[in-house]
Amino acid sequence: MSNLLELQPPDLWQHFTALNSVPRPSKHEARVIQHMQEFARQLGLPVETDEAGNVLIGKPASPGRENRPTVALQSHLDMVHQKNEGTRFDFATEGIRMRREGDWVRAEGTTLGADNGIGVAAMMAVLASRDLVHPPLEALFTIDEETGMTGARELRGGWLKAHTLLNLDTEDDDELTIGCAGGLDVVGSGRYAVEPVPQDHVVLGLKLDGLKGGHSGMDIHLGRGNANKLMNRFLLSSQARVAWIDAGGLRNAIPREATAVVAVADRAAFEESVREYAATLTREYATTDPDLRFRLVEDQADGVMELDFQRRLLRVLQALPNGVYRMSPDMPGLVQTSNNLARVLVKDGQYSLQCLTRGSVQSEKRDMAASVQAALELLGAEVELSGDYPGWTPRPESSIVKLMSGLYREMFGQEPHVTACHAGLECGILGQNYPDMEMISFGPNIRGAHSPDECVQVSSVQKFWRFLAATLERL
Repeated sequence: MSNLLELQPPDLWQHFTALNSVPRPSKHEARVIQHMQEFARQLGLPVETDEAGNVLIGKPASPGRENRPTVALQSHLDMVHQKNEGTRFDFATEGIRMRREGDWVRAEGTTLGADNGIGVAAMMAVLASRDLVHPPLEALFTIDEETGMTGARELRGGWLKAHTLLNLDTEDDDELTIGCAGGLDVVGSGRYAVEPVPQDHVVLGLKLDGLKGGHSGMDIHLGRGNANKLMNRFLLSSQARVAWIDAGGLRNAIPREATAVVAVADRAAFEESVREYAATLTREYATTDPDLRFRLVEDQADGVMELDFQRRLLRVLQALPNGVYRMSPDMPGLVQTSNNLARVLVKDGQYSLQCLTRGSVQSEKRDMAASVQAALELLGAEVELSGDYPGWTPRPESSIVKLMSGLYREMFGQEPHVTACHAGLECGILGQNYPDMEMISFGPNIRGAHSPDECVQVSSVQKFWRFLAATLERL
């Protein structure tokens, strides 16, 4: 990790390294909140924390810039916690172990936290700098962005005085993001009967892993395999009695792994079907998920699902929509509506099936969620819709978009991509409380967010930092 401190700009990487030493999972941000409070106090800057846990640090303008309008910088403190199977790591107590590989920085078998830690570190570097030229600043660090945008939702009313907000939470350094999708969680749950394992059956485990996964908004259009859907596809076609299924993970991550335990009457025939399906998946996903593995493992079970429930469950999982539903007819290449079948847990007589529906058109997002709800209700599930957050409507004619687009052309000799994204950004929620605030989002190149493949490009961080500094000087 020491060689990271030699990277440019050194202050940004120093703050990122310190930040990654603090465990900061969503909904458990107490330690990182304290870290930010102490950071502000050491600099002698005013700091406030609202009831939700959001942290706001102020910084006076550079000399001669006191009469400029206040500008807000914003990033979120929490990070997605994902690790590879076999990686020994405790997110609750350990700091992220980082390493540099050429022009990229990544973690050892876990998510890196560049989403949104690089944005947080950049804000810290701005606050600590004695050389940058800037207007009066408000640095807003929100909590729980990844699992519900709680910080943005519960932000203290009237807290911000700025009329321009720079969100530092996107993942392509040639993009200026001016809009995003909203989201809605759809969860179906219930109970089922368990029967004894048939006496003439043998119990076996199934393991599917090695999938790329990724961000269920930014990567949903890439055609990567969803472990929940691929495991179910096999179970539906087999003659096995299913004991339990434990597949997927976080609501905003494309599922990378799935485990199931089954009971079969003919082990040899079942082993052959596993080999055939593994070969099929290898062919189908050779491009998007070249490391995919599907195989038998040893396991045990005392009972299996009641047969009628098993049949209905597997058919409902087959029917649940997953992936891109509609592309935007107005912005080429932009996903407009999607659904991610994120989590399937069916075990010990209880089940929970979790989806995250995204959409930049509210009515279409609600219709997609209604389709998911209808399928779950056919299973007899109790369905809960929660965490509904709005999209962010683009304002391409705003002054901040014009300023930063022109500055990008001036600095880098090419046109930026002014676009919207299918991920959820806090700007949509913040815009409800601050409807007149102009907002824009930008950041460095980050790849594999929400997965252990997450990495950030060193040269791109340098570009991002220069652009941020130049923007603050112009505002």
